[in-house]
Amino acid sequence: MTKILLVEDNDDIRENTCEILEMANYQVSSAANGKAGYELAVKFQPDLIVCDIMMPVLDGYGLLHLINKNENLKSIPFIFLTAKTERNDFRRGMEMGADDYITKPFTDIELLNAIESRLEKVKAQITRAQTASKLNDFFDEIKNEDALDKLTNSQVINHFKKKQRVYAEGNHPHSLYYLSSGKIRTYKINDLGKELTTSLYNAGDFFGYNALLENTAYKETAETLEESDITVIGREDFEILVNNNKKVAQKFIRMLAHDVAEKEEQLISLAYNSLRKRVADAIINLSKKYKKEDAPDFTIHISREDLAHIAGTTTESLIRTLSDFKNEKLIEAEAGYVKVLNERKLKDMLN
Repeated sequence: MTKILLVEDNDDIRENTCEILEMANYQVSSAANGKAGYELAVKFQPDLIVCDIMMPVLDGYGLLHLINKNENLKSIPFIFLTAKTERNDFRRGMEMGADDYITKPFTDIELLNAIESRLEKVKAQITRAQTASKLNDFFDEIKNEDALDKLTNSQVINHFKKKQRVYAEGNHPHSLYYLSSGKIRTYKINDLGKELTTSLYNAGDFFGYNALLENTAYKETAETLEESDITVIGREDFEILVNNNKKVAQKFIRMLAHDVAEKEEQLISLAYNSLRKRVADAIINLSKKYKKEDAPDFTIHISREDLAHIAGTTTESLIRTLSDFKNEKLIEAEAGYVKVLNERKLKDMLN
């Protein structure tokens, strides 16, 4: 459970804010001044700190200063609560390293959105570090190859916005792609303009290698499902490595075989499974691909159109099916997100 430290000298605000955070499923610890807050931070090791500025004994600026001097605490996101609205006050806090400001009085939604946004950014930073480590581990396995030096030196990381195309069906490949952070889908469009999502990729995945290895044009289009960082490896460098390194060649052969098996399962599902079964399988596949290892449940922010393309159905049919699943307490679903409530029943959905 995510841990939050709240430091606020006003008893009513502190108690009410603690209650809001606990209702949002956060583990909360609180203190009435900066000195007590620092001592608690050392013991509690929170994932995020929410702190008032004007407090007795030690104010919020003093607490942030101590946090920044502690090697074990300085990376913790820090959000100020304040009734101050002067520009100089905001600037002072930001220069000291505060991550955000919430001006009093604030609503429950303002508080929760600020916390969620900051925690998501931290998760993204951790994911980028982990995927960079995976890529380096992959390179370390083949570190004795001369081609590696050229490959690693040619790496370029590009930032893509949500719904931005990476490559298009029919174009010829020039690069291998490695997803450093974010989410990618590949899809095909038929003659009637209907889309079908063919594959999903998560941070740590290579993609775009099928066309490179087969020396053909892309058979599908790749686009981002959210903001993503993608490492681009030149075609020539990749081909030299594959042709001269058995381990690398075997790795991509296994990936190709997995892709073929996945496509066969998808075709069988489209041909024989009911709409309810296809939608349930689409949600479960998203969970398998994107659920965090330590997460108690699975929630994904995804448009109805994108989910319909994964399930191989129309948006209207998907919305009706999601409504049925909501009534059966299998999921929560609002505009832009789906949360799994009963994974077992979705997995065991009858055809």
